[in-house]
Amino acid sequence: MTFFVGAGPSSFDLSFRLLVPFLLRFNVLFPPSPEREQEIPPEVLRQRELKWLDMLKNWDKWMLRKHKKVKLRCQKGIPPSLRGRAWLYLSGAKVKKEQNKEKFQELDAQPGDPKWMDVIEKDLHRQFPFHEMFVARGGHGQQDLYRVLKAYTLYRPDEGYCQAQAPIAAVLLMHMPAEDAFWGLVQICEKYLPGYYSAGLEAIQLDGEILFSLLRRVSPVAHRHLGKHEINPVLYMTEWFMCAFSRTLPWASVLRVWDMFFCEGVKIIFRVGLVLLKCMLGSQEKLKDCQGQYETIERLRALESQYMQEGFLVREMLEVPISEHDIEKEHNKQLKRWKETRGELTYKSPPRMHGAKAIMEAEPPSHQDLRQAPTIILNLPLEQNSSTEQPENTEDNKDKKSKDRRESKKSKEDKKQKLNKKKSAKNRKVSKEIPNPYALPSDPMPLLTDSPLHESNQSLSSTEQDTYL
Repeated sequence: MTFFVGAGPSSFDLSFRLLVPFLLRFNVLFPPSPEREQEIPPEVLRQRELKWLDMLKNWDKWMLRKHKKVKLRCQKGIPPSLRGRAWLYLSGAKVKKEQNKEKFQELDAQPGDPKWMDVIEKDLHRQFPFHEMFVARGGHGQQDLYRVLKAYTLYRPDEGYCQAQAPIAAVLLMHMPAEDAFWGLVQICEKYLPGYYSAGLEAIQLDGEILFSLLRRVSPVAHRHLGKHEINPVLYMTEWFMCAFSRTLPWASVLRVWDMFFCEGVKIIFRVGLVLLKCMLGSQEKLKDCQGQYETIERLRALESQYMQEGFLVREMLEVPISEHDIEKEHNKQLKRWKETRGELTYKSPPRMHGAKAIMEAEPPSHQDLRQAPTIILNLPLEQNSSTEQPENTEDNKDKKSKDRRESKKSKEDKKQKLNKKKSAKNRKVSKEIPNPYALPSDPMPLLTDSPLHESNQSLSSTEQDTYL
């Protein structure tokens, strides 16, 4: 299928805006079958979990003094049990949430703009339809997705809703509650990919030109081929970048890419795109079947699985010599060219933050903002609390302790008097027969009276044990 776009700047923007929903639907509407994650020995996984728990407990110190270590551990992969919490801290969503308490609840209670609500409702069942969270229409996964997307349209009414936000929010919801997913979406839209989801989608068009320019350094063969056939970057990289590869890569690869994306920023997305372009179009042998624009676009839509596998992709990404400085330098060049040919941008997006460290330096958090709240709080009955917990050292507790000591002393004296009376009475009474506590086999066994079994109400059910880490 060939896409025709008008020649003028305004007609191009309009046609591209109308083309985006089709681009997002043209491909498979759910990720490829999840590949088996690389086997990690349990003891290694436990060690990584302990290291991440220590980092999250002292997040500000680690980010300021040992950022390279944090970066390396993100490249190795965040432990699944802590991935959601780590994403919150890396993206700055944890701080944003603490600084805007009750904001999500306030937005969640509002009805929302019907213009956006109708579009969101139509898109809910398209997001990962075979995932257990979203398989049921009207289920808890789709409900939370609706809440998060609706809240964002109210939080940023100037942007509203873009269909590429739905898979981003869905991936976040697989790892965290709705409120956390909302702030994660806010950080991605404002810090990592600013302007991507605004009207006109100028930011994604700019990044498409940046990607094409950087491709010359990584794969000159692929760069010449795409230039020869005048294939606009938005025709093959729109879904890659706007959905952060969540609809393109196998699931294990998606998670590894996102781990690094939250830590290092948009350069990870650029690197993945460059690796895929190089692998699919990087040699004359591979271009034999790509004689035109249509064949080339189809080839980039049907990526070969071996190039998307977790191990191969991560190794290739780390070898790509593209830095934040390279991206910003190329961004300034493409922005200048845009202004010369199309005029000023219609949407002024905030500056892009390249990863977790840049976000923290731009908005230094307080220690209170980074404090971790307990994940499970168990309220025990009063009787058990009194036996297991020690009261605080207050004046009332001191009086209570002294009263308890007096009562205890009096009780001991009463018991002593009763014991003396029993001894004297025992001497006067005739001794009774005492049953043999060690009965012989020939002795009749005493009958035991049935006593009801009382079920404990202190144990946590299986559902209560499940929690977001």
